[in-house]
This record gives sequence, C-alpha cells and structure tokens, in this order.
Amino acid sequence: METQTNPFLAEIEHEAISTGHLLERVPASRMAWRPHPKSMSLGQLALHVATIPANIATLLEGSGVEAANLAVHPEAASDREIREAWQNTLGTVREKLKSSTEVEHSWSITTEGKPLLTLPHSAVRRMLMLNHWYHHRGQLTVYLRLLDVPIPSIYGPSADEDPFA
Repeated sequence: METQTNPFLAEIEHEAISTGHLLERVPASRMAWRPHPKSMSLGQLALHVATIPANIATLLEGSGVEAANLAVHPEAASDREIREAWQNTLGTVREKLKSSTEVEHSWSITTEGKPLLTLPHSAVRRMLMLNHWYHHRGQLTVYLRLLDVPIPSIYGPSADEDPFA
C-alpha cells in the first residue's frame, strides 16, 4: 500500500472523488441558467469548481496576484468542457503539489501593486484552494437541487443517494 506523504494533496485526492461525481451531473442544456440575476450561471460556477485547485496551485508558484485577475469567471460552453477542465485540474494540481516544498513565505493579493491581503503560503492554500473550492462546490449542489438534478453523496447521504444503504 502506497503512503501519501503530502497531506494537502491527500485531501485534494479525497475531495476530488465527490467533486467529480457532482460535476458529472451538470446538465449540458442548462449552462446559461442562473438562480438570480446577480449569480454566476451554472456553466460559470461548474467551470469555476472544476478549475479552482489548479488555478490556485499555479498562482501559489508566485508571490501573489493582482485582484483584478481573480474575478474572471468564463462560462463553460458544454459539459465536455467541464469534464476536460476537471481532468486538466487533477493533473496540474498533482504535478504542482508533488513538486512543491513546504517552505513558508508570504503571498499577497494586490490592487495596483498595493497589498490588500498578505498571508502565509500555507494559509492561502487552505483558504483559497480548499475552503474556496468547498464553498463553490456547495453552491453547485444548490444550483443542481433547484434544477431537480439528483445530488450525489458528498460527506454522507444526500436526499437522493445513500452510500450506506
């Protein structure tokens, strides 16, 4: 049995299973649907969920990012685009996290070069990569519920699926 030496990567691998099941259920015919005019469309949200870990792993290779570059949420044109983005994300995050070191340094979000938020690298990994990802994955479950799409089990039984039954 192979032992996972990077607990951060182990958590991503574990969460990737349920995230993949959720992304598989995004209906191709409803990509432009949004529950409210101020909300992201289903296609935007699903693509965002599919790409967060790789995008953050890539951003963390540097010392920070300009805030204006974080607000871009393209809409997926198809369910195939979401699946391909998800597979690319898994490959990218595995590659980047296996080769990353645990050297602690600061990372910043800036506006016009002025720091808005500066945190230790490890805190950014937890907040932006994982917590942010889980938050939007939860939003995606609500979108799918509103569209009457069965919700897969994530941390236990859903109203539609009971892995313990």
